[in-house]
Amino acid sequence: MALPVAFFAAFFAYPVAAIVGRGLREGGHWHLGRIGDVLGDPGIRHVLWFTCWQAAASTALTLAVALPGAYVFARLDFPGKRLLRAVVTVPFVLPTVVAGSAFLALLGQNGLTDDLFGLRLGTSVWAILAAHVFFNYAVVVRTVGGLWAQLDPRQEEAARMLGAGRLEAWRRVTLPALGPSVAAAALMVFLFTFTSFGVVQILGGPTYSTLEVEIYRQTAELLDLPTAAVLTLVQLAAVGAILAVHGWTVRRGEASLRLVDGATTAHRPRGGERALLAAVLAVIALLILLPLGVLAARSLDAPGGYGFGYYRALGAQDSSGTFLVPPLETIWNSLRYAAVATVIALAIGGLAAAALVRRAGRLMRGFDALLMLPLGTSAVTVGFGFLITLDKPPLDLRDSWLLVPLAQALVGVPFVVRVMLPVLRAVDHRLREAAAVLGASPARVWREVDLPFVGRALGIAAGFAFAVSLGEFGATVFIARPDSPTLPVAVARLLGRAGGVNYGQAMALSTILMLVCAASLLVLEAPALRRGTHRGADLTGEL
Repeated sequence: MALPVAFFAAFFAYPVAAIVGRGLREGGHWHLGRIGDVLGDPGIRHVLWFTCWQAAASTALTLAVALPGAYVFARLDFPGKRLLRAVVTVPFVLPTVVAGSAFLALLGQNGLTDDLFGLRLGTSVWAILAAHVFFNYAVVVRTVGGLWAQLDPRQEEAARMLGAGRLEAWRRVTLPALGPSVAAAALMVFLFTFTSFGVVQILGGPTYSTLEVEIYRQTAELLDLPTAAVLTLVQLAAVGAILAVHGWTVRRGEASLRLVDGATTAHRPRGGERALLAAVLAVIALLILLPLGVLAARSLDAPGGYGFGYYRALGAQDSSGTFLVPPLETIWNSLRYAAVATVIALAIGGLAAAALVRRAGRLMRGFDALLMLPLGTSAVTVGFGFLITLDKPPLDLRDSWLLVPLAQALVGVPFVVRVMLPVLRAVDHRLREAAAVLGASPARVWREVDLPFVGRALGIAAGFAFAVSLGEFGATVFIARPDSPTLPVAVARLLGRAGGVNYGQAMALSTILMLVCAASLLVLEAPALRRGTHRGADLTGEL
């Protein structure tokens, strides 16, 4: 626990506490009466209600749409499966402002739905919910599907042989086993939608606003740090309550699972599974591929006709002073930052998951909640906190490029923990004890017992951490150096400038970000999947 606790204390708790303290403390005195003033504002109460309502609705809708996809990717084998799994993760790394613009183009005035059906759903709550499902579909598919692929199908088959129907066997055998994984996915989706910023900013218009949008408005537009500090405290309190409920439900549902090699459980679709596969592919096409296709089409729609004019413009030096380097260089910056952030997230998250598996009690529940707090805390608050705290010894990082991967790793660690924890908890502790009795060192026990089971989860966790780091925007926009911007920062800056050329270049960079993400996920997960296959088979034979 020591390293994860130190990491979160230095790079999360300290910056957030500093920015809240600066907002509520003046002249050496605390002005706590500001809390009542802010919460008594009817406009703020409306923001709080809408934030909670849309997050709950988005989570329920995402689970309903994505759980069938989790089954398809976990248990069915079909051509193009690995590529499609990488593609469905691409929305998760897109800057929220870009995805919001894509859905506005689909659902708003002169959008696709307006042209074809006369429906204008832009700047509505339905557009917000659809965009949230678009973003978080991969969270459920990859988190739940990673464990579902490793559940022994013979347990469900045994229930059916004893007279249970297909649905009853799934409800009584598989669903309880998936419970912790489904809860983890639901928690992550809720926290992301609870702190939604870019999507609500673009699709909500003046009518809808979340806590994150209001914190940004109070901080960056009105310069009202006291109000922003109160809203940050409210956000932290709400997230703490959510994490407490989550921890209670998971503890009630934990059970020892029988895991097998995930590569052996997939089979060709048969019977009704073909219809399910077709339905899932249709959902992916409409919900994910269509918005991504709009972005790609916009990037090729140059003034002189369809072509790569916007892409060629990315390699030229910017004359307006917005960029100190050609926008194309942001690709290398993003890959470098994301790689370092992934290593940090795997190290911190792996240690944290191992600690949570081996110990229990209130202390560990508090530690578990601490790991999830960055997902439910305003990225604006974290970014400003970095600027005002990490500027003097012993943490003087003002001129260090490490600031960016450290901020990105804060968001990546919770995904590593949530992906690995259900799998680690499912490993029978008697296998570790037997290996130790036979003389294996702790390192060899981890290598020979745990790793064959968690190798697949480790690859999924690495892919998530890398994808999240590529797309992190809220904190990075404040701390990225002018000569080393990331892809999302460059996209946001281009979208903030008037003119069709700037918009086209933003779409071109977004398309490049999509391709880089898909290729990176394929590269990251392939070794883990192969390792999980061979090592899992070897261990099964030995047992």
